Amino acid sequence: MQMTDSREIAADRQTVWAALLSADVLKECVPGCQAMAGSPEEGFEATVVQKVGPVKATFKGAVSLSDIVEGESLTLTGEGKGGAAGFAKGGAKVTLSDLPDGGTLLGYDVDAKVGGKLAQLGSRIIDGVARKMADQFFERFQTVVEGPSETGEDTEPGAEGEQKKGWMKKVFGA
Repeated sequence: MQMTDSREIAADRQTVWAALLSADVLKECVPGCQAMAGSPEEGFEATVVQKVGPVKATFKGAVSLSDIVEGESLTLTGEGKGGAAGFAKGGAKVTLSDLPDGGTLLGYDVDAKVGGKLAQLGSRIIDGVARKMADQFFERFQTVVEGPSETGEDTEPGAEGEQKKGWMKKVFGA
Protein backbone atom coordinates (compact mmCIF):
# COMPACT_ATOMS: atom_id res chain seq x y z
CA MET A 1 0.00 0.00 0.00
CA GLN A 2 1.33 3.39 -0.95
CA MET A 3 -0.09 6.77 -0.04
CA THR A 4 1.02 10.37 -0.49
CA ASP A 5 -0.55 13.34 1.27
CA SER A 6 0.26 16.50 3.20
CA ARG A 7 -0.99 18.55 6.15
CA GLU A 8 -0.75 22.22 7.00
CA ILE A 9 0.34 22.58 10.63
CA ALA A 10 -0.06 25.89 12.45
CA ALA A 11 3.39 25.81 14.04
CA ASP A 12 6.90 26.79 12.97
CA ARG A 13 9.12 24.21 11.29
CA GLN A 14 11.45 23.75 14.32
CA THR A 15 8.50 22.91 16.58
CA VAL A 16 7.22 20.34 14.07
CA TRP A 17 10.74 18.91 13.67
CA ALA A 18 11.19 18.54 17.45
CA ALA A 19 7.85 16.73 17.69
CA LEU A 20 8.87 14.25 14.95
CA LEU A 21 11.92 13.30 17.05
CA SER A 22 10.02 12.87 20.36
CA ALA A 23 9.16 9.37 21.61
CA ASP A 24 6.34 10.87 23.70
CA VAL A 25 4.77 12.56 20.67
CA LEU A 26 5.14 9.45 18.50
CA LYS A 27 3.54 7.28 21.21
CA GLU A 28 0.58 9.65 21.43
CA CYS A 29 0.15 9.69 17.66
CA VAL A 30 0.53 6.02 16.64
CA PRO A 31 -2.94 4.39 16.71
CA GLY A 32 -3.03 1.59 19.29
CA CYS A 33 0.44 2.36 20.69
CA GLN A 34 0.83 0.97 24.20
CA ALA A 35 4.51 1.84 24.73
CA MET A 36 7.26 3.75 22.94
CA ALA A 37 10.80 4.30 24.17
CA GLY A 38 14.12 5.23 22.65
CA SER A 39 15.83 8.08 20.87
CA PRO A 40 16.16 9.39 17.31
CA GLU A 41 19.82 8.33 17.25
CA GLU A 42 19.29 4.74 18.36
CA GLY A 43 15.72 4.20 17.19
CA PHE A 44 12.52 3.55 19.08
CA GLU A 45 11.00 0.34 20.45
CA ALA A 46 7.21 0.17 20.29
CA THR A 47 4.28 -2.04 21.30
CA VAL A 48 1.13 -1.52 19.24
CA VAL A 49 -2.24 -3.31 19.51
CA GLN A 50 -4.28 -3.35 16.30
CA LYS A 51 -7.41 -5.06 15.02
CA VAL A 52 -7.49 -5.71 11.30
CA GLY A 53 -10.75 -7.32 10.24
CA PRO A 54 -11.19 -10.39 12.49
CA VAL A 55 -7.50 -10.44 13.49
CA LYS A 56 -6.40 -8.61 16.65
CA ALA A 57 -2.72 -8.67 17.45
CA THR A 58 -0.06 -7.06 19.60
CA PHE A 59 2.89 -6.00 17.49
CA LYS A 60 6.30 -5.50 19.04
CA GLY A 61 8.81 -3.78 16.87
CA ALA A 62 11.28 -1.07 16.14
CA VAL A 63 11.10 2.32 14.47
CA SER A 64 14.24 3.89 13.05
CA LEU A 65 14.96 7.30 11.57
CA SER A 66 17.19 7.70 8.53
CA ASP A 67 17.98 10.08 5.66
CA ILE A 68 17.83 12.91 8.20
CA VAL A 69 18.21 16.43 6.84
CA GLU A 70 17.94 18.62 9.97
CA GLY A 71 14.67 20.59 9.97
CA GLU A 72 13.72 19.50 6.44
CA SER A 73 13.15 15.76 6.01
CA LEU A 74 13.57 12.28 7.40
CA THR A 75 12.43 8.73 6.82
CA LEU A 76 10.59 6.79 9.56
CA THR A 77 10.88 3.02 9.07
CA GLY A 78 9.15 0.48 11.27
CA GLU A 79 8.71 -3.25 11.49
CA GLY A 80 6.56 -5.17 13.94
CA LYS A 81 5.87 -8.84 14.58
CA GLY A 82 2.44 -9.90 15.78
CA GLY A 83 3.03 -13.59 16.48
CA ALA A 84 0.58 -15.83 14.63
CA ALA A 85 -1.12 -12.80 13.08
CA GLY A 86 1.97 -12.09 11.01
CA PHE A 87 4.03 -8.98 10.55
CA ALA A 88 3.69 -5.41 9.41
CA LYS A 89 6.41 -3.16 8.09
CA GLY A 90 6.54 0.14 6.39
CA GLY A 91 7.96 3.58 6.24
CA ALA A 92 7.13 7.21 5.73
CA LYS A 93 9.29 9.78 3.97
CA VAL A 94 8.41 13.05 5.73
CA THR A 95 9.27 16.51 4.39
CA LEU A 96 8.79 19.90 6.02
CA SER A 97 8.56 23.27 4.30
CA ASP A 98 7.52 26.75 5.38
CA LEU A 99 4.07 28.07 4.47
CA PRO A 100 3.60 31.73 3.52
CA ASP A 101 1.35 32.28 6.60
CA GLY A 102 4.06 31.12 9.00
CA GLY A 103 2.92 27.52 9.43
CA THR A 104 4.58 24.34 8.20
CA LEU A 105 3.61 22.04 5.34
CA LEU A 106 4.24 18.43 6.34
CA GLY A 107 4.30 16.14 3.31
CA TYR A 108 4.49 12.36 3.54
CA ASP A 109 4.86 9.29 1.33
CA VAL A 110 3.83 6.11 3.15
CA ASP A 111 4.56 2.55 2.07
CA ALA A 112 3.27 -0.42 4.12
CA LYS A 113 3.43 -4.21 3.76
CA VAL A 114 1.98 -7.08 5.77
CA GLY A 115 2.50 -10.84 5.86
CA GLY A 116 1.11 -13.92 7.60
CA LYS A 117 -2.57 -14.19 8.54
CA LEU A 118 -2.97 -10.47 7.96
CA ALA A 119 -2.01 -10.81 4.30
CA GLN A 120 -4.73 -13.46 3.84
CA LEU A 121 -7.42 -10.87 4.61
CA GLY A 122 -7.05 -9.34 1.17
CA SER A 123 -5.54 -6.16 -0.15
CA ARG A 124 -8.74 -4.08 0.11
CA ILE A 125 -9.04 -4.60 3.86
CA ILE A 126 -5.30 -4.17 4.44
CA ASP A 127 -5.08 -1.04 2.28
CA GLY A 128 -8.10 0.49 4.02
CA VAL A 129 -6.69 -0.15 7.50
CA ALA A 130 -3.21 1.07 6.55
CA ARG A 131 -4.64 4.24 4.99
CA LYS A 132 -6.80 4.85 8.08
CA MET A 133 -3.82 4.35 10.42
CA ALA A 134 -1.63 6.75 8.42
CA ASP A 135 -4.41 9.36 8.39
CA GLN A 136 -4.96 8.93 12.14
CA PHE A 137 -1.24 9.25 12.87
CA PHE A 138 -0.80 12.51 10.96
CA GLU A 139 -4.11 13.92 12.23
CA ARG A 140 -3.09 13.19 15.83
CA PHE A 141 0.38 14.57 15.13
CA GLN A 142 -1.13 17.81 13.89
CA THR A 143 -3.36 18.07 17.00
CA VAL A 144 -0.47 17.38 19.39
CA VAL A 145 1.80 19.95 17.76
CA GLU A 146 -0.84 22.67 17.42
CA GLY A 147 -2.31 22.11 20.87
CA PRO A 148 -5.99 22.50 21.81
CA SER A 149 -8.14 25.01 19.99
CA GLU A 150 -8.57 28.59 21.21
CA THR A 151 -11.39 27.48 23.49
CA GLY A 152 -9.19 24.76 25.06
CA GLU A 153 -8.37 25.19 28.73
CA ASP A 154 -4.68 24.25 28.35
CA THR A 155 -3.75 27.37 26.41
CA GLU A 156 -3.42 31.06 26.90
CA PRO A 157 -4.66 33.54 24.28
CA GLY A 158 -2.21 34.45 21.54
CA ALA A 159 -1.50 32.54 18.38
CA GLU A 160 2.14 31.49 18.68
CA GLY A 161 2.19 31.00 22.47
CA GLU A 162 -1.03 29.02 22.23
CA GLN A 163 0.43 26.42 19.89
CA LYS A 164 3.71 25.93 21.70
CA LYS A 165 2.19 25.90 25.18
CA GLY A 166 -0.46 23.36 24.10
CA TRP A 167 2.17 21.01 22.68
CA MET A 168 4.52 21.51 25.61
CA LYS A 169 1.76 20.83 28.16
CA LYS A 170 0.63 17.67 26.40
CA VAL A 171 4.09 16.22 25.96
CA PHE A 172 6.00 17.44 28.98
CA GLY A 173 3.23 18.36 31.41
CA ALA A 174 4.69 21.88 31.65
